[in-house]
Amino acid sequence: MTFRKLMAPVAAVVASITFPGAAHADPAAAKAAVDAAKAQGVVGEQADGFLGFVNAGAASAEVRAAVAEINAGRRELYNQAAAKNGVSPAAAGASAYRTVVQGKLKAGEFYQDAGGAWVKK
Repeated sequence: MTFRKLMAPVAAVVASITFPGAAHADPAAAKAAVDAAKAQGVVGEQADGFLGFVNAGAASAEVRAAVAEINAGRRELYNQAAAKNGVSPAAAGASAYRTVVQGKLKAGEFYQDAGGAWVKK
């Protein structure tokens, strides 16, 4: 079985989810904080499927908390997808990045390339 065929179910599970952490008291507020930070170039999408800090020094406590909450929600989802599909959580996160997250990036937002460098879309 090819890696692509193996990861297709993972991508399907991840594509059906929303990324703001379900445990956050106000998921809409966390998403709004992260969206604003993405637009300002403070937060970006890492190749492992998690949010990261492009400019950590510019991140407020609110943004740091929102990123932590969203990443916690993503981690939980990647663990579930991995268990369901017999892959590692890291593989599930990387698959989500390639198949879902990259397609949702907006112009001006940052993402990590294969080498780990931050790139502005």
